[in-house]
Amino acid sequence: MDAPNQRYISMFIYYAALGIPRIDIERWRLSIVGEVERPLEFTYSELISMINVKYVRDFHCVTGWSVRDVEWEGVRIRDLASMVGVRNDAKWVIFRSADGYESVVPAEDALSEDAIVALRMNGKPLDLKSGYPARPFIPHLYGWKSAKWLTTIEFTKQYRDGYWEAMGYHERGNVHLEERFKGMEGTHTGKTRRVIA
Repeated sequence: MDAPNQRYISMFIYYAALGIPRIDIERWRLSIVGEVERPLEFTYSELISMINVKYVRDFHCVTGWSVRDVEWEGVRIRDLASMVGVRNDAKWVIFRSADGYESVVPAEDALSEDAIVALRMNGKPLDLKSGYPARPFIPHLYGWKSAKWLTTIEFTKQYRDGYWEAMGYHERGNVHLEERFKGMEGTHTGKTRRVIA
């Protein structure tokens, strides 16, 4: 299903709202914390060994461009959630990046069948500008939710704004409902703002 009011382009446009961080892969960890029974952290090699999803999905940026038929590989977030024992009262997920960037999504979206921690794209490990070593990818949400250089997945009871949500972007960001801005569900405003892909 194509996304409304998006134009397809052949290559990604890369954004880094807070700059591109340096990643020491030997020290890098993905932590899963918050409303969980057993907080855990994973090394890059551990996550690579856990890859259990490979699919082709389009990528959609809220500024109006999309890239068709991107191949993604990663670990299903719901499987990681099962390992840590996410509590029933966790309603939101905060994705936190090495550069300090944060995005927020409803837990039901983060735990959907296609929601992954992406580690590979188009047959190769993510490169640095694409978010190496890991980023969440939820195909039905706009790209600003797919926080590059992911370091933490936090399950929380309470909503709090991430970087772009604090500037008026939508709490969920469903592509097919055009949830671009808060309070403007289903309404294409024609506005564009520079958002991290």
